[in-house]
Amino acid sequence: MALLGPMIPDFLIGFLLVAANVTVHAFGLTLLTRHLVATAGAVTGYQGLGWLLIRTAWILIALHGVGVSLWALAYWLLGCMPDVGSAFYFSGTTYTTIGYGDLVLPPGWRLLAPLEGMTGILMSSLSGAYFFAVVTKILGAKLGSK
Repeated sequence: MALLGPMIPDFLIGFLLVAANVTVHAFGLTLLTRHLVATAGAVTGYQGLGWLLIRTAWILIALHGVGVSLWALAYWLLGCMPDVGSAFYFSGTTYTTIGYGDLVLPPGWRLLAPLEGMTGILMSSLSGAYFFAVVTKILGAKLGSK
């Protein structure tokens, strides 16, 4: 148990950041779904469908941007990165699991990076599944009406 003592703060902060990311994504998808349900019926033609999908993609990307920002601000506020730009760069490469390795967290905070990477994978998978469901539902409705 003594070995786990130094890791408890980064686990707690990491789990709070994971919870914040999941919450932002869940509420964002809820609002996006409400918007799509309200506007999808009014979409006409391929151009309208294209714009609906573009808007959906941009909103999903914005949700990921909020997630990356939460981690980046935490890294900066905890003093893990020398400046805000480095914190955002590190967070973006970690969230997307690119992980260049040119910046690393200090020893006391290194467990945050795998938690962010797992969160990024999970939220990106959720977004991909959501986008697929939107396309399937809208195309199914459009193709079924012809």
